[in-house]
Amino acid sequence: MKSRMLFLLLLLLVIFSIFLTSCNNENRYTIEQWEKIEEQRLKEAQEEIQYRGKVLDIISDETQKLEGGLESRLQILEVRITNGAFKNEIIEVENYIDPNSAYNIIVNKGDGIFLITEVDKEDHITVAYVTEIIRDKYLIFLTVAFIITLILVGRFKGLKAAIALALTAIAVVKILLPLILKGYNPILISAGISIGIIIITLTIIGGFNRKTLSTIIGTSGGIFIAGILALIFGNISKLTGLSSEEARMLMFIPQEIDFNFRGLLFSGIILASLGAVMDVSMSISSSMFEVIKVDPTIKKNDLMSAGMSVGRDIIGTMSNTLILVYIGSSLPLMLLFMAYDISFIEIVNKDMIASEIIRALAGSIGLILAIPITVLVSANLFNREYIRSARHK
Repeated sequence: MKSRMLFLLLLLLVIFSIFLTSCNNENRYTIEQWEKIEEQRLKEAQEEIQYRGKVLDIISDETQKLEGGLESRLQILEVRITNGAFKNEIIEVENYIDPNSAYNIIVNKGDGIFLITEVDKEDHITVAYVTEIIRDKYLIFLTVAFIITLILVGRFKGLKAAIALALTAIAVVKILLPLILKGYNPILISAGISIGIIIITLTIIGGFNRKTLSTIIGTSGGIFIAGILALIFGNISKLTGLSSEEARMLMFIPQEIDFNFRGLLFSGIILASLGAVMDVSMSISSSMFEVIKVDPTIKKNDLMSAGMSVGRDIIGTMSNTLILVYIGSSLPLMLLFMAYDISFIEIVNKDMIASEIIRALAGSIGLILAIPITVLVSANLFNREYIRSARHK
């Protein structure tokens, strides 16, 4: 019994000593490790890396009166850096707040922040400033909630929709944008990527069958009509494609690429319209498939009439959807024009407004024409033999 107690005591002492040793050596580095850390710090300082940090405490938060009745507010924060060469270092960070500015970042204890630093010759942080609040974790939470909701309501089809959405995002971020940034023609790239997205998404969701094929043809037809109209009327009305501040900033990127800005306008219209047109085409082909499945003896003209009837019900809401999306994105700009009492004629002739109008109308025309295209293709593909075989599956 005594020997067991002695063994347990010795074991506890060994574990405790190991724990103390690990704690004491937590921030100890070899000379080689320190050299690597110093090298990384120097490199990050030269590249002006933004670090992530967590606000441990608000050391001070003072407001000063300035001349002319203005005020200036300064927060001094205690922050632990959570990445990079200065990871786990606790520093003081300054956060200047101008009460007269709309772009202030007011920080609270426990917030995650991005910060930039200035270092001395010995690679020690001398001063640090807040640049932005960390929001990505909240976006991740909302994305997870979206996927869970999609799967709970849509079940297996919801899961397939989530997979298709992920593939679409990958295609845009990893293929479309890098190729355009390398100087490839945005018209050809966006057209090819759109066809790929249409085929992959609809095949995953609906399987490889004639209903999916009719949806693919209808969607492709509507999308390319929208793009061609945008390109034609963009050239006729001499749009520059530089209607947004972001587009103008592309002229000064370090890659020095000579962008086809009208082509970027075309590319944007295709991508913006793709989801809505795909939705309309799938709704039409699915409804026609269900009609002929219930009544395999229905005549071709009656089937097309049923498809067009469903399409007409969709037209009003879906065309409004595209137009309201574009209006919503331009709402602050339109309010600005109205605040300065600029006439309607002058507003619609401005490049930025004319671009949005062409986007909305070209996209809506493509959406509307996708309906008869899908109806015509579906009516020819959904023959009686196909429906009989589908009913027995």
